Amino acid sequence: MVRIASRVGIFGGTFDPPHLGHLIVAELARDALQLDTVYFMPAGKPPHKYRSAPSAGRHRVAMLERAIADNPAFDILTIEVESERISYTADTLETLRRTMFTHGETLYFIMGGDSLAYFHTWRDPQRILRQAHLAVIARPGWTIDLETLETHLPEARGRVEIVNAPLIEISSSDIRRRVREGRTIRYFVPDSVAEYIYTHHLYVNVPTTEYV
Repeated sequence: MVRIASRVGIFGGTFDPPHLGHLIVAELARDALQLDTVYFMPAGKPPHKYRSAPSAGRHRVAMLERAIADNPAFDILTIEVESERISYTADTLETLRRTMFTHGETLYFIMGGDSLAYFHTWRDPQRILRQAHLAVIARPGWTIDLETLETHLPEARGRVEIVNAPLIEISSSDIRRRVREGRTIRYFVPDSVAEYIYTHHLYVNVPTTEYV
């Protein structure tokens, strides 16, 4: 019997904390691209951030578990957060292709439209495109310039899917700031995530010079 390859989304990010904007984007990508599963992949040591995330990996994974608990199409990949090395998307996708997605699955790496503009400067973008399509989230006010991307990276031709999304002005950095200042985060994050933040006293002492 021939196995039908599944369609899988991989949504990387710090997720510190995961918020409703993340969930909306993941669900829109799942629906638009007919994905069987969307995996949230919290970063370990992303090269484009400062030294570390304000919260330990175990906290970010625990918050994600609570955030996605009611959606059977969502899951978590901990490959990067469990690694002690700097996480490069090209390396991670190649490892996943070798160890987990070995049956011809179609992979979509979910990213923001703002990241696409400098995607060609990422480490080994050609290798990323060999492993996965790009699912680019387009928001009102953002211009998606595929022509320029394909000039830098001809390999991107036919490998980019645009997913339209509403403008959602929720950010993890703002949520951390609100917690530090004692302000509400209700309706910014799922109630279960807010409860976890308060129970574990996260973000209370995060310095104002932290990464965004």
